[in-house]
Amino acid sequence: MGCTMSDLDSWLEPFLAALGHKKRRLWAPLYLRGLLGPSERKSLQPMAACLGLSGHDQLQHFIASPAWDDAPLWRVLAGQADRLVGGAKSALVIDDTALPKKGTLSVGVERQYCCQLGKRANCQALVSLTLAGREVPVPVGLRLFLPEKWVGDPERCAAAGVPEAEVVARSKGEIALAELDRLLAARVRFGMVLADAGYGASAAFRAGLSERGLTWAVGIPRNQKVYGADVQLVPPGGRKRRPVPDQEPKDAEAVLANQPWRRVTWRQGTKGPLVARFAATRIRVGDGAVWANNRHLLGDEVWLVGEWRSSGERKYYLSNLPPRTSLRALAAAIKARWVCEQAHQQLKQELGLGHFEGRSWTGLHRHALMTCIAFAWLQHLRLAGHRSTGSGKNAGSGSGTATIAEPPGRAPRHHDAAVRRPRRPDPMSTLPTQAQATA
Repeated sequence: MGCTMSDLDSWLEPFLAALGHKKRRLWAPLYLRGLLGPSERKSLQPMAACLGLSGHDQLQHFIASPAWDDAPLWRVLAGQADRLVGGAKSALVIDDTALPKKGTLSVGVERQYCCQLGKRANCQALVSLTLAGREVPVPVGLRLFLPEKWVGDPERCAAAGVPEAEVVARSKGEIALAELDRLLAARVRFGMVLADAGYGASAAFRAGLSERGLTWAVGIPRNQKVYGADVQLVPPGGRKRRPVPDQEPKDAEAVLANQPWRRVTWRQGTKGPLVARFAATRIRVGDGAVWANNRHLLGDEVWLVGEWRSSGERKYYLSNLPPRTSLRALAAAIKARWVCEQAHQQLKQELGLGHFEGRSWTGLHRHALMTCIAFAWLQHLRLAGHRSTGSGKNAGSGSGTATIAEPPGRAPRHHDAAVRRPRRPDPMSTLPTQAQATA
């Protein structure tokens, strides 16, 4: 499939229409071409040099100026993502991704857990939302988490250009739900919400998903308290007025310890089937009101699912999928979250998500937006190539256009910071293709 810059300009037209201002309509495509270009680093100066510009001031003004609202561009991106991969069988994956930083002046930077390094480090943490269908991810939201030390320092926030309305303590789950509402308002279609234990451990987050009428599957810690599905509330003894459960809550891992664990193939990877052992049972979550000794009353009845990996590691999940859902379907839903990790890796390694050197709130979010738009363009090319060949195979490299490499069976949870991609002329060449699913 051939591709020219005029094709990019045509695809960008809805975005440019949302920009309105003539100069912004000029600089947005240039910034995107800088991100898509062969420069190893996607900060302003290397991109300006790659584009043949005499300086980077105009790019800087475009990306960091608070004089214009980028919300319309996020809405257009949501619509484009929905057209590419939205639908009842698609998933919205909620996660976070970290950008390692030096110094203390970049907005939101703090010593906190850095998923890229697998340890606590000086970094910015972004809450991410990724729409995925047919194992094709399209990031549709990236929002900075503002640590407590920043929220408590208005002067520091003002120096970084944080809007006053954003200088409030909000958990990552609260940020994710606000972004989710934005996507629902934009009528983005998906059938399930997926998240890891960093979000799933929060009863408020799970309740927020259920209150919105959404189907979800989320990770939880192994010591999450749960009751059996047959638990009953009985009259209290003594002076207690509130009915209490007729059984004690147990840790999730203890509940599944004696359950049968079955070998399940949830997906066909490029190197063969992806297999693990799973167990599942219906339970009531122990996350209701506190009734005694920090014990909680009953929450909703949901699935408790355990995954026993070949490494020996065990993971635990909750899902409000229907009671008659098969174990294989539960496993496939839970494991669909891996495409989000692929998207994060591509955003960083190929499109320079972490290369922005500015310190402002506006600049960071706008650079993140532009990397998401660039990613959506590449996925548009990928899917158009599949349609033109009539199969899920890559377009041939002999056509003079980028080919898209097959993904590994599963992206690692943490990527070694010492690993660097080899130099190559075109970032389009490494976006993962669709793997065939067996689930």
